[in-house]
Amino acid sequence: MPNKIQGNKSVISALLGNTFVTIIKSVVAIISGSASMFAESVHSFADTLNQSLLLIGLKRSKRPADDIHGYGYGIERFFWSLISACGILFIGAGVTVYHSIDSLLRQEIGAPTHFSYLTIIILCIAFIVEGVTLLIAIKELKGKEKFSKEIFIDADPVTLAVVYEDSAAVLGVLVALGAQALMYITGNNVYDSIGGIVVGLILGFLAIILIMKNHNYIIGKSLNEKTTEEIIELLLEDPCIEHVSEFKSVAIDINKYRIYTTVEWNGSPLYEEIYEAGDLKEEFDEIKNDFKKFTKLMFKTTDRIPRLVGTRIDEIEKKIKEKFPEVLYVDIEIN
Repeated sequence: MPNKIQGNKSVISALLGNTFVTIIKSVVAIISGSASMFAESVHSFADTLNQSLLLIGLKRSKRPADDIHGYGYGIERFFWSLISACGILFIGAGVTVYHSIDSLLRQEIGAPTHFSYLTIIILCIAFIVEGVTLLIAIKELKGKEKFSKEIFIDADPVTLAVVYEDSAAVLGVLVALGAQALMYITGNNVYDSIGGIVVGLILGFLAIILIMKNHNYIIGKSLNEKTTEEIIELLLEDPCIEHVSEFKSVAIDINKYRIYTTVEWNGSPLYEEIYEAGDLKEEFDEIKNDFKKFTKLMFKTTDRIPRLVGTRIDEIEKKIKEKFPEVLYVDIEIN
């Protein structure tokens, strides 16, 4: 059975929802000439384009490791999420704010308003569609956890992007509805243009948050402090490790990490294991009067130590992976 791709469900549902919403918003924006409606249509178009990029990132990030990328392609989802966030900033926020300001500067006193009941109906439909896709994204984001701010800390940037985009979309629809209401009450198109500017600023703020989030992963996000301390404690529990002199971790995919650590090694416990096994004493008793055989025994015993060290390191790495499933690769270097 193929592995489930985290974020796939929320991205596809948001992509389908935003494609539909983009079409109906664009048609009404053309008919009504409303700046806030234009802002909303650009907003939905940007979301649709960005979710297409997110879907590409999800698919490409699941390619298996190869000779070029030994730890796989998990980082690709963060790259495409970053491109998506830049798209929101430049296409969504940039175009929206520019058009709304241009509309505001071109206002004519006494000009007929852009208010339309059709606009209100379409915005209400958009609110429902965006709300449903938002709930789907939140459900996938929190998984089996309770909803709290903690789920956003190490959240998948792809799923998080959908949650933020849909949240901004719902807020944008409310802003557009408010602008339409003020325009209807006052008969002034200025509120329509201001609504468009506010929607653009919301998109810009959203884009900056997502850019920062993906930037952290791309440059090498580390394990949180608590998990790092717990892994170091587990290392120090082994009698062969006297001190952890260096510890590094880096994300290679969402909730998947590689760790590298340098330790001060004490080989005495391994010698004790050899002695307690009794094999060494029996062999010594057999050849204690033959110096040549005794020398061979010393070389043989010395040769066993690297294998014992390697076996112990493998055991330590296995313990770490079992206790911390998010750690996929462990590199322990003896200082």
